[in-house]
Amino acid sequence: MSPLQFCANISWLFTEAPGFAERMRAAAAAGFRAVEAAWLYDADLHELRAVKDETGLEVALLNTPPGAPGAGELGLAAVPGREPDFRRGLDLAVTFAKGLDCKRIHLMAGRLPAGTQRSAVAQQMETTFVENLKYAADVLSKEGITGLIEPINTRITDPRYFLATPHQAAAILQKVDRPNIQLQMDLFHWQIMDGNLTKNIETYFPLIGKCHVQVAQVPQRTEPDAPGELSFPYLFTLLEELGYHGYVGCEYRPRGSTDASLGWIRRYWRERGVGADDRERPQSSC
Repeated sequence: MSPLQFCANISWLFTEAPGFAERMRAAAAAGFRAVEAAWLYDADLHELRAVKDETGLEVALLNTPPGAPGAGELGLAAVPGREPDFRRGLDLAVTFAKGLDCKRIHLMAGRLPAGTQRSAVAQQMETTFVENLKYAADVLSKEGITGLIEPINTRITDPRYFLATPHQAAAILQKVDRPNIQLQMDLFHWQIMDGNLTKNIETYFPLIGKCHVQVAQVPQRTEPDAPGELSFPYLFTLLEELGYHGYVGCEYRPRGSTDASLGWIRRYWRERGVGADDRERPQSSC
């Protein structure tokens, strides 16, 4: 079994530093060899590229733009009538991904319209989502990029988010039927929505493949060794046994400083005998 590869989500970690370039340097100094982020689009792409080259970091994952956050948007891929805006956002994400050699883009589904019942809009939103994902698959295949969809829990994090469970995601992926559109697994969201993690990981592992997993403790979305519901030593071993070779994204809210929250990953590296040289691996692929 190979040790897992971790990446720091610099939208959540190293926020002691004011900008993404500084957070990248902080992540590299802490021992990470890869980072991910939600939205880097206000940053200077040339500066980010320079820091990537300087530190040797891989950029593992970016999200498509959220739309208009001030209007309550969190992605556009499943929002009827916003197809042109989704395509423009996808183009921007591809520009940043190419500039940073990033091979994965999370295609954010988006939220139900305010004041609507899920049952009333679910079919229309699914149809929109499937068609936008097919469009994205064609665009991304030309660039060697994999598109990912991620269920986000509707019980704690976002009651209006359209894509809520791995079961819903699997059904949508079957309709899309494109090899470069795959499933992103965030264990925080999966536990809250369905639990039964061992069985669900085993069931949906073929849809995750070698792409992307994210971790945070439940229910407070804190570091993996914080008090909570999940046994991450067990889950990490399970992923190793299944042969997972993609990145595990650290997308959590530290209870204190970022550095103080990293004891769990240092223990993991120590227990697996992973030194700095071992963390300097070639880019993973989906």
